[in-house]
Amino acid sequence: MKARKRFGQHFLAPAWADKVIAAIAPSRDDDFLEIGPGPGALTSRLASRVRHLTAIEIDRDFAADLRAAPSPNVDVVEADFLDIDLGPYLQAGPLRVAGNLPYNISSPIIFKLLAAAPASAGLLIDATVMLQLEVAERLAASPGTKDYGVLTIFTALQADVQRLLTLPPGAFRPAPRVHSAVVRLTFKPSPLAAGSEAIFDPMVKTMFMQRRKTLSNALASYAGSLGRDPKSVLDEAGIDPIRRPETLTQEDLLRLVSVFADPEARSLNPKA
Repeated sequence: MKARKRFGQHFLAPAWADKVIAAIAPSRDDDFLEIGPGPGALTSRLASRVRHLTAIEIDRDFAADLRAAPSPNVDVVEADFLDIDLGPYLQAGPLRVAGNLPYNISSPIIFKLLAAAPASAGLLIDATVMLQLEVAERLAASPGTKDYGVLTIFTALQADVQRLLTLPPGAFRPAPRVHSAVVRLTFKPSPLAAGSEAIFDPMVKTMFMQRRKTLSNALASYAGSLGRDPKSVLDEAGIDPIRRPETLTQEDLLRLVSVFADPEARSLNPKA
């Protein structure tokens, strides 16, 4: 097996694959989608423990190898996970996700799963994935810490995060230069009111582009685009304007969204 650098490939040693499967905790009634099976270290172990497994592999050689060792409950799809439509897979019923994610695209993959969760009507159950330890720490970071940011906030909005396992570089071939972690995201309904996503997303992203500024300054451009005064919005939400974005809890952010969404709120323009 030769790892292809452009796909960020690192292959899991058999003993560690057993530990990852134990962390995933599959059952006979589960349908799974595996992201990036590679040579199949997790695939073969999952297939023997679940009802059905769909393996999404971008590397055509690995996809061909997986098809050459057919299993009646495994479908191999040669595709880039970021390009596929998850809808048809979710229509078949409750789905769990697993995978050893390429470190260079792990965040986009997580955002894709988070985007699919609300539309799945509860059919996307969880995702147990292997990530660079640094990304795993960002997923579960607390407000006020250096790892707390957009990825943390968007994940916490739609999933409970549980770190299950830490892996050393020696768990892979070739060994990466970093430690890894297995994390489970258990999806849940978003607390945002219907339609508030259109406010929440740009509000958070704008603030965290200036995370070291005070909230009154970090919110200025977004509030101004809506004809609102940032200090007035923060005052109505009960948030000190000299705080910084990285200190805001989910409850703080939800209050901010509700203020921005209030059609009765006063505009900067008295004639508006």
